[in-house]
Amino acid sequence: MKLDKLLERLDYTVVQGSDSTEVTTLINDSRKVEEGSVFVCISGAVSDGHKYAADVAAKGAAAVVVEKDVEVPENVTVIKVEDTRYALALMSAAYFGYPADKMKVIGITGTKGKTTTTYMIKSILEETGHKVGLIGTIEAIIGDKKIPSCNTTPESYTIHKYFAEMVEAGCDCVVMEVSSQGLMLHRTAGIPFEIGIFTNLGRDHIGPNEHKDFDDYKRCKGLLFKQCKLGIANVDDKYFKDVFEGATCKVETFGFSPEADLRAENVELVSRPGYLGVAYHVAGVMDFDVEIDVPGKFSVYNSLTAISVCRHFQVPVEMIKDALKKAKVKGRIEMIKVSDDFTLMIDYAHNAMSLESLLTTLKEYNPKRLVCLFGCGGNRSKDRRFEMGEVSGRLADLTIITSDNPRFEEPQDIINDIKTGIAKTDGKYVEICDRKEAIKYAIEHGEPGDVIVLAGKGHEDYQEICGVKHPMDERVLIKEVLEELKEK
Repeated sequence: MKLDKLLERLDYTVVQGSDSTEVTTLINDSRKVEEGSVFVCISGAVSDGHKYAADVAAKGAAAVVVEKDVEVPENVTVIKVEDTRYALALMSAAYFGYPADKMKVIGITGTKGKTTTTYMIKSILEETGHKVGLIGTIEAIIGDKKIPSCNTTPESYTIHKYFAEMVEAGCDCVVMEVSSQGLMLHRTAGIPFEIGIFTNLGRDHIGPNEHKDFDDYKRCKGLLFKQCKLGIANVDDKYFKDVFEGATCKVETFGFSPEADLRAENVELVSRPGYLGVAYHVAGVMDFDVEIDVPGKFSVYNSLTAISVCRHFQVPVEMIKDALKKAKVKGRIEMIKVSDDFTLMIDYAHNAMSLESLLTTLKEYNPKRLVCLFGCGGNRSKDRRFEMGEVSGRLADLTIITSDNPRFEEPQDIINDIKTGIAKTDGKYVEICDRKEAIKYAIEHGEPGDVIVLAGKGHEDYQEICGVKHPMDERVLIKEVLEELKEK
C-alpha cells in the first residue's frame, strides 16, 4: 500500500523521500521491522524509538515517521508529525481499513466500575442478538477467542487489529474500557465512539509513571467526551461537571439524584444464606423493577450504566432484567463457596476508593465480622498503601496484611507502609507475608456470619516478583488450602 493512504487523516511534512512510497507493514517495535516497513518512532517512558531509526533503516524499512530529527540513508522516506503516538493511532485505523467505522463502539472511562459494566453491557446486548466484542482490563473477547490483557486500553495498533478481527468475526458492536492513560497517550485517538460513559472519579493513578496531578487525571478522562456522539454520565459524582467541561457530545445522566435522566429508587439489600444482592426500581426515562446478584450501591450504579446504554439499542425490559441476572465478572465480588457458616469472596479492589466502596457496601449487610485480606503493589505510589491501610483499619473488624505484586520492592517494606496507614485507626490486624498462608489463616479462623474479602488480585492469575510473573490464582490457592485443612 502507498504511505500516503496511511497518512490520509494526518497533518504531516515530508522531510525526505516521498509520501507515495510503497510500504508493506506498519510497525512501532523496531525488533519487528522487515523489508518495506514503515516504522513509527514513539518516545516512550522506557526507550525512545527515534534512537532506532538508523537500525530499522538497515533492516530495510522504507519509511520512518518521526516527531524529532533523525539521520537515515537517502533511500528511506522521513515523515514528520507533531505527535507520533497520535499518528500511530490514525495510521493503524487506516492500515486495518477503518474497522471501527463498521461497528458501534462504546467506551467506558472512570476510576472504578469499568470492567463490570463492560461485561453487563455485553451480556445484555447479546441477549438481543447483537454480536459484541470486548476490550478491557481482564481480556479482549473476539467471538469465541479470549486474549489476556496487559493494559486496560492496549496500544492503538492492537486496538485496530482487534477491531478488524471483530468485524471479520461478525461483531456489530464493541464495548471497551478506556483508561485515562489510554486517552493521554492517544491510544484511542480517531476512534468514532458512538457512546462514551463516565462512571466516577477518585484520586488514583497519580504518580511518576501515571498522571502528574489530579487535574491532569480529570482532563484526560474528559477527552473521551470530545470524541463521542453521546456521553452518559454518573450525575452523582462530584467531578461530573469537571470531566464534562468542554464536552462536545450530547449528554445523558444516571444516578440516585432526582436530576438524573435514569435513576434508582427504593433500593433494598437482599440477603439470603450464601447470597448477597440488591433490588431497586428504575425510574425516569424507563420504569421497571430489577434485582442484581451482586451486593451494594455500586452494583446499582454499574447496572444503571448498562441499562442507560442498552436503552439506545431498544433492548426490551425483560431481556435487560434477565441479562443482568446472568452477568458475572471474574474477580469482581466473586463468591467462592468454602463454608456453610461464612461468606468468602475475591475482589479486584486495589486502591483506597474501591476498597472503601467495597467494605462500606458489605458492612451494610451486617456481617458478624468483616475480614479484609490485602496487599499493595510494589513500584507504585506509597500513598496508596497508607490510604488502603487506613481504610481497612477503619472499616474491617480484622485486616490480614499480605503480599500482592511486590515487583522490585521488598514485600515487608510494602507491608510496613500499609501498617503505617492502619496505625491511624484502632483496627486489629495480623501480617502474613505469604499470600497462600494468609488465605489459609482467613479460612481457618472464619466464624459463623463472617464475610471475608480477598482484595487486590481479583482476576489476576500471577504474582509479579522482580520482573517475573509467577503463576498464582487465588481460586487455586483456596482449593489447595481447603484440601490441606481437610487432611489435618
